Amino acid sequence: MAEGAAKRSASPTRAISPPPLRRKVDSTVTKKSAANFFTPASQKKPEPITWRVIGTSVVIGKQITGKAVPPTGKQRRIAGFDLDSTLIKTKSGNVFPKSATDWQWWNAKVPGRLKELNAEGCQVVIFSNQKKISVQKDIKGGRSDSKSLSNFKEKMTAVMTELDFPVSVYAATTDPEYRKPRLGMWHEFLDDYDLDVAGVDLPASVFVGDAAGRPGDHSAVDRGFATNIGMPFKTPEEFFLGQITEPASMGFDPMSFVKTDLEEPAKPFTRKHPLELVIFCGSPGAGKSTFYWNHLEPLGYERVNQDILKTRPKCLKVAREYLEAKKSVAVDNTNADPETRAHWTTLAKELSIPIRCVQFISTPELCRHNNAVRASNKELVCIRNVPSLSSSRPRSYPNQNPESRTSLPGIAFGDFARRFRAPTLDEGFDDIIPVEFQFHGSEEAKGLWGQYWV
Repeated sequence: MAEGAAKRSASPTRAISPPPLRRKVDSTVTKKSAANFFTPASQKKPEPITWRVIGTSVVIGKQITGKAVPPTGKQRRIAGFDLDSTLIKTKSGNVFPKSATDWQWWNAKVPGRLKELNAEGCQVVIFSNQKKISVQKDIKGGRSDSKSLSNFKEKMTAVMTELDFPVSVYAATTDPEYRKPRLGMWHEFLDDYDLDVAGVDLPASVFVGDAAGRPGDHSAVDRGFATNIGMPFKTPEEFFLGQITEPASMGFDPMSFVKTDLEEPAKPFTRKHPLELVIFCGSPGAGKSTFYWNHLEPLGYERVNQDILKTRPKCLKVAREYLEAKKSVAVDNTNADPETRAHWTTLAKELSIPIRCVQFISTPELCRHNNAVRASNKELVCIRNVPSLSSSRPRSYPNQNPESRTSLPGIAFGDFARRFRAPTLDEGFDDIIPVEFQFHGSEEAKGLWGQYWV
């Protein structure tokens, strides 16, 4: 026993490790967030501002906090506003903001007036064209400049938070069907708030925007938007400052081209020769194809169109084959200049066939309008140009866009204007028939065509 104890006392002392230290970990979970995690969904407070994006077409933000005054009537009064140069402007003075914080109220009276509208029971909503937002690029990760979706949200969050009452913003990006003056954002708004059922008191509502068609305005899309909706329109100067602003000089009014069935129709096209070649001369969107379907196709003319046949040599070849088969031909192309028309006058001379020209007289604004309506309403039943005197009513075709043509770029209209030289009898035409654009159609068609689309 003693010997064992001595051996143990003589052995070297063994190192004994101290107990491990318990490190303190700082939690990032606050009492508030922890309580919110365990709170039933039905008891959680809603987010003050919610966002959603429809495809890559429109960004929608809604602030649901703050005091909202219920409407006084069955129908809702709407106070709609454009955003830039109407409610806000840049601090920097640049046309486009440098950052999400580069904004200030357009005028010091703006926020107070908006709060008054809310107190009066109006639904305040912002409709803005924001083509510089690239939703797709932001989704793919990684834009942080002033054009990004995230920066737009940050800016609008600050704007709506400062107002401190329920307000929503609809921002159209690249999809033309949502961009003002078209009604895509308006219809989305009506659906969001069930106003397509409850209804809107349009005469008592208002839309305010700076794109009013005045001299110096970049466009008239805000005035056109209000006109399409059917509500009164005011400029920011009129609405917030009580000023009298310059009258609009929009120039183009689609309803001025909508004719009633009681109006005397213009002189229609008639055949002059048993066999003849007819060429059209007019801008894209001037109504050439519809004129063919309404007036020449019923008379038995075959149609030659370069959009379908792709090349002029192919058009000339097909036209020659028709003519040699004793079938009259209508050339449904723009034929803007004498050099282009000379291909057809030469063909007529070779075959000893009279050639006639139908010249479509229309403004660039009208043609762009027709182009937009055609591309956006492919199944629209509409009758354009003058009706035939051979029947009591013009013929109706179920689809006035049979080739399902998409919207043409602006360069197409500029190119025609650059090349255009009015046709003359010296080119060899038997006659030149001027056609001024008119629109005839059902009430539904008139309602669509009579809207502003560009």
